[in-house]
Amino acid sequence: MFVKKLNYTEDLNPAQREAVETLGGPVLVIAGAGSGKTRTLVYRVARLLEEGVEPENILLLTFTRKAAREMLRRAALLSDERCEQVAGGTFHSLANLMLREFGPLLGYTRNFVILDRGDAEDAINLLRTGLGLAEKGRRFPKKDTIANIFSKAINLRKSLAEVVEEHFPHFLNELEDLARLFEHYVRYKQEHQLMDYDDLLVNWYRVLKEFPEVRRAVGTRFQYIMVDEYQDTNALQAEIVYLMAERHQNVMVVGDDSQSIYAFRGANFRNILEFPQLFPGTKIIKLEENYRSTQPILDLANAVMARAKEKYTKCLFTRKQGGEKPILYKAKDEADQSRFIAERILALREEGVPLNEIAVLFRSAFHSFDLELELAKRNLPFLKYGGLKLIETAHIKDVVAHLRLLLNPYDMLAWNRVLLLIEGIGPKTSRRIMDFLRTSNDPLAALKEYPSRPSFAKGLQKLTKLFSALRADLSPEERLLLIEEYYDPILTRVYYDDHPKRAKDLDQLRAIAHKYSSLEEFLADLALEPPEASVSEVTPPDSDEEKLTLSTVHSAKGLEWHTVFVISLAEGRFPSSYAMGRQEDLEEERRLFYVAVTRARENLFLTFPATYYAPGEGRIFSKPSRFIEEVRQDYLRNWVPSPRFLSLETTEEDIETKPNSSRFRPGELVWHPVFGEGQVKHMADNEKVIVKFVSAGEKTLHLKYARLERI
Repeated sequence: MFVKKLNYTEDLNPAQREAVETLGGPVLVIAGAGSGKTRTLVYRVARLLEEGVEPENILLLTFTRKAAREMLRRAALLSDERCEQVAGGTFHSLANLMLREFGPLLGYTRNFVILDRGDAEDAINLLRTGLGLAEKGRRFPKKDTIANIFSKAINLRKSLAEVVEEHFPHFLNELEDLARLFEHYVRYKQEHQLMDYDDLLVNWYRVLKEFPEVRRAVGTRFQYIMVDEYQDTNALQAEIVYLMAERHQNVMVVGDDSQSIYAFRGANFRNILEFPQLFPGTKIIKLEENYRSTQPILDLANAVMARAKEKYTKCLFTRKQGGEKPILYKAKDEADQSRFIAERILALREEGVPLNEIAVLFRSAFHSFDLELELAKRNLPFLKYGGLKLIETAHIKDVVAHLRLLLNPYDMLAWNRVLLLIEGIGPKTSRRIMDFLRTSNDPLAALKEYPSRPSFAKGLQKLTKLFSALRADLSPEERLLLIEEYYDPILTRVYYDDHPKRAKDLDQLRAIAHKYSSLEEFLADLALEPPEASVSEVTPPDSDEEKLTLSTVHSAKGLEWHTVFVISLAEGRFPSSYAMGRQEDLEEERRLFYVAVTRARENLFLTFPATYYAPGEGRIFSKPSRFIEEVRQDYLRNWVPSPRFLSLETTEEDIETKPNSSRFRPGELVWHPVFGEGQVKHMADNEKVIVKFVSAGEKTLHLKYARLERI
């Protein structure tokens, strides 16, 4: 087979080339923001095949299956179509694949069912009720909180007691019952051939740890392992990598310690720091040349991370010419911050920057509420990232439950969901039917034998008829068509207020299913990597309307825009007040700020409101974020408003005459566009006022020119 020879010297910079050409032994690639880590991984896959490694002996682990597919597609275009045969996917998809083969070692059949988060919560709720822990008046944790506690314990490799004490101390008195519930939950899943997301990792780790012959087989199968975004792995994933690479140590991990921002999901910042200790003899390669941002933006990013307590020291640089220092705008309040951003966006659009090349980033979703109102007033369209994933919506879960029963007829969670959709069937009746089905050799066929009452006999008959049709040799899409025909009157009855919108979601699910021939693969992919949002919440593909992006920094990781605004950079907001008590949390906030800064290619604006309105306290001063204070003198330039960028309703005559129209009283809080917030000491005469400013100290201002405003 012909394989194109790649020109590594011309196509890659020296650090990238070193990473691509180092094939044996453990390698840690520290890839700074925008440094071409994807390109490096793509070329390394191609290089391995060029050196004679078979595609089935290479494993590429990423954090989305889409990313893995795209990398392998690019590698195939570069050199050899066999690149697309390389095993690529997420930790969870790999674990799913391996457990279909090795799961019987732990007592699982090959047809176990994966529970998504909602299903896991339902199972927990079922068991909680059965154990008498859901009594009225008792403040036992809700099902989603319990699921969160269990998941944290597993992913952080901590005991339930440690997790509750650290994250949920108000439930310490419920610890004994939580432990009892956890035991029942583990047993319930095993008995019903169910695994939740965490089980996929835990059980794959157990197989690797307990069965040396599996480790040997895996080492033979995957002789070269690559892991992308290693800084986002949790402790369990790091141990899985170690065990899988035990035989040959040919493992390359790629990541950026400065972009480790997912501790709340269980990601362990220490994994990337301690990789050389886990794999002695590790070769460390740093990718520092940036292909995204201007040098002044990179200078700011470097300065921010220079103050990190623990890090791999690196210095981002670019060959791009030009660029100006990022701009700092100190707004009077949130309304002023919103006006400034809206007016700058309008100006940028006039200069030829499209709206979809502009993003506004924030620490928490509520920080953009005021801005959203301002954008709406000015008819500036935007998309805000967030919301339920498609598979997490109730109507999709209803439909998928029918499909799950075809694979595992003993999935009682799915049975409960399906039965409760039938008019006349409540929780007690559902439980009686499930008890009947549980003892049958063929629950789907046994459904028609259940002695039903007149109140639900017709509904049960329709369901029996549906399952009979679904058991034919059909594609996932054809099965969905049958289910939709059955489900449509239920959809209208149960979700009468918005059933047309939900019906469009079902169309989207069918469009996704069209790509699959295997029902098992379709359901596994839905559970492992669900579509991001309801189709009705996404811009139609034929829409040519440009939209501004509003996003939390967490959701913006991996993306880039021509111009980026990072807003509400005040202490307590960014960094979050929740991070103030622990040094490691503050360090993660620093890394989050670094991620925000490095999303910008050409223009970067940092803003913060000098005052907030606090209920019960009135308007209070805020402090600029420590991340700004550390660098503002050397790496930022202050924005001084000019009449062009004031509110469109404001005229130069207004600016000159309004301050003269009244005297200021001692003690009043005031705002100045250059000096910021301050407090009036006293009037020097009819035209001059003495103000003590928070940042600039005492100033005497002439009211005709000062543009001083009351707060």
